[in-house]
Amino acid sequence: ELFGAVEPLLPSLREDGVAVWVLGRGPYPAGVLALQELLDEASDELEPQDVWEPRDMNETCLYIFTSGTTGLPKAARVSHLKSVMCMNFYELVGASSSDVVYLALPLYHMAGALLGVVGCLGIGATCVLREKFSASVFWEECGAEGATVFQYTGELCRYLVNQPQRPGERQHGLSFQQRFGPLRIVETYGMSEGNVTLFNYTG
Repeated sequence: ELFGAVEPLLPSLREDGVAVWVLGRGPYPAGVLALQELLDEASDELEPQDVWEPRDMNETCLYIFTSGTTGLPKAARVSHLKSVMCMNFYELVGASSSDVVYLALPLYHMAGALLGVVGCLGIGATCVLREKFSASVFWEECGAEGATVFQYTGELCRYLVNQPQRPGERQHGLSFQQRFGPLRIVETYGMSEGNVTLFNYTG
């Protein structure tokens, strides 16, 4: 669904030797690789470990986009080591495999993709993915999905507090301390390009 934003850039991307992969069947212009067809053809058998195991955990695993705090959003390098470390994120904040994590953050960003989805894989938790955050249906969906953990970034909580009060906002596994009921809140701060993360364990 985001391919339209990339399509005007294809000529310059080709000049720079950048490959464009799209998860979908297409059709797409020449030089764009539709991954769905390759996934359909791929074998279920695992390749030998030396094929997929990185030679150096500090090598680039993937690129994600920063939020643009220090300018326009830009690609940031994430190492294999940092990706693996993200698998421990939810364990650090006290979540477990019995939790259901409600995630409405963009998956092109580190908070959504690595801390969110990869974090769920790390503890074996259920991940409820929502395409876009909606304050008006948030509590209803959390109740319906049995959510026990909600990963947020700053403004999402403000959007929830600014909503008019409604009956179902306390009938779920999540809550906020005053208006929405008692809850353990653990906050972290880190930067995509940084090597230090801060945790507020005390609330």
